Amino acid sequence: MNNNDIIIRLRYALNIKNADMITIFDLGGVKIDEQQLHDLLTKQTPEAKRDEKVSITMLESFMNGLIISQRGHKTGADLKPIPPTFDMTNDERINNVVIKKLKIAMGYTSDDLMSFMKTAGITISKSELSAILRRPDHRNYKPAGDRYLRNLLKGMAMTYRPEDVKRTARKH
Repeated sequence: MNNNDIIIRLRYALNIKNADMITIFDLGGVKIDEQQLHDLLTKQTPEAKRDEKVSITMLESFMNGLIISQRGHKTGADLKPIPPTFDMTNDERINNVVIKKLKIAMGYTSDDLMSFMKTAGITISKSELSAILRRPDHRNYKPAGDRYLRNLLKGMAMTYRPEDVKRTARKH
């Protein structure tokens, strides 16, 4: 999965409108207009680089903006906003960070994530999910392959947009 595909699938699963997408990017610190959003939401070719249309920084800014749009700014003890973290340091960590930030933004529990994956047709144990959500320096950390994120987003779409998913399945 490339970064462009992640944003397209998230937008579809959560049914986010264009104006809201622009707002989410803005909250994450990235200014884009309608044309740039259209370009970002146009599927790129499979042989293209993972970050051809959407850089790692832009993807993480979107995820940070999603958290802020759903939960508000995180504040410290002095009630000043704490800037969001940027944890996507390499391609291997992207899926883990997206899953973790999606869990935070939407207030999902581990059971919710496991339920979405089960809806998409894969079973994951609590310990396996826990390993994906851990810090990379933890001894039980496990990189999340595309399979986990793809099925999580598919399960979310099947849960939140069942009629659209059925309609799409009938076309193919």
